[in-house]
Order: sequence, then C-alpha cells, then structure tokens
Amino acid sequence: MLGLLTLFSCRSQYAVTGSSSVDELEGKMLTLKVYADGEMKSIDSTRVVHGKFTFGGGMDSTMLANLFLGDLSLMPIVLEEGEVRLSIGETQQTATGTPLNDTLSGFIQRKTQLDAQMAELPHLEARMIMDGTNHEDIAYELGKQSQLLEAENDRLITRFIRDNYNNVLGPGIFMILTSSLPYPVLTPQIEEIITNATPYFLGHPYVKEYIKRAEENREKEKNY
Repeated sequence: MLGLLTLFSCRSQYAVTGSSSVDELEGKMLTLKVYADGEMKSIDSTRVVHGKFTFGGGMDSTMLANLFLGDLSLMPIVLEEGEVRLSIGETQQTATGTPLNDTLSGFIQRKTQLDAQMAELPHLEARMIMDGTNHEDIAYELGKQSQLLEAENDRLITRFIRDNYNNVLGPGIFMILTSSLPYPVLTPQIEEIITNATPYFLGHPYVKEYIKRAEENREKEKNY
C-alpha cells in the first residue's frame, strides 16, 4: 500500500480552470481527448455551469490534448504541471498560464490573423468590383495576395513545428496539419518538416505511422 501511495504521489498533476462566454455551451459536456493507440481517447470530462468548468487529474508526462464538444474539436491544450487558464469566446479560444500553452497560444493567435486575412479576400474582391476594377486586375491582385498569405501560413506552421521538435507541440501541430489531408501523403511542406527532424519527433507514434503510410502510398502511385 505504501508503495502504491508513493507511485501515485510521484505522478504530475494538471489543472484546467475554464470560462466560457458562449451561451450555447451552458450546461454542455466538454471532453479532453488525447491521441493513444491510433485514436483519440477521452481522459476527462466536465460540464459548463454558469460559464465555468474545470478539469484536473494525474498524468505520467506532459500531453497535448484536444478539447471536444461532442465530436467537434474546439481547440488544442497542453496538459502540463501548473494551472492552465482556458477561455472560450465566440471568435477566440485561448489556453494560457503554463510555458507550452503560452507558446501554443501565440502560434494560434498569429495563425488566426492569417486566416482572417485570407477570409477577407472575397470582401476585397467585391469592393474592387464595385469600384469598377477590371476582372484581370482583380484576379492578378487577389491571386498575388492569396499566394503570399498561403506561403506565410506554411512558413509559420513549418517553423513552429521545427522549433518544437522535442516537445509535445511539434507532433501535435503536425497531427492537426495532416488531419486536413484526404490520406497520408508527403507534400513538399511535410517533407521539409521531417527533413532533419529529431528522434523524439520522428519516434512519436502518430508521426511514425503517418510517414510509413505516406511512403507506402507514394510507392503505390509509382506502380500505377
């Protein structure tokens, strides 16, 4: 019994204090899920009451989790020692208070800015049409801005993953990046990311399995 108490007392503890200003979340159940054994598994859940909610428990190591509402992923969050302050608003979600969450929050903020600039392009097109700009000039200008924003977005993600090869953020953002693809494939951006990657990153179960399947798919395409 004493040995078991010693074992559990040595485990790290995570604590998440959350607030929500989204009326639709009131009374709803939120769940924390982590990637394990090839799938997302629930490790904790709580209900939003009067705009407040909390998570907490023990962990063997720092983990990157995702906050879910049902099957909808709301945001990533790092479970590490210390108290994480999580805020959910209509247009922005943040997790701060611990080193890796502060780093992740800065990345998400910049990514959100780029996404907003990209979303503004159709409105810019409408204004240019109303101003009487010809279609060729509109296509050229919007195409140039779109390419610049896409390139900056790719650089941001690639740089962030490389800067965080040796902690949970690198593999975690890689997982989010590749989840938007229809199947595992080695795009130029992904090849740039895995080139000179560290053993920690390449040894992550998701990263390792993704690269294996992407290489298999590439060989299949060669044989067609």
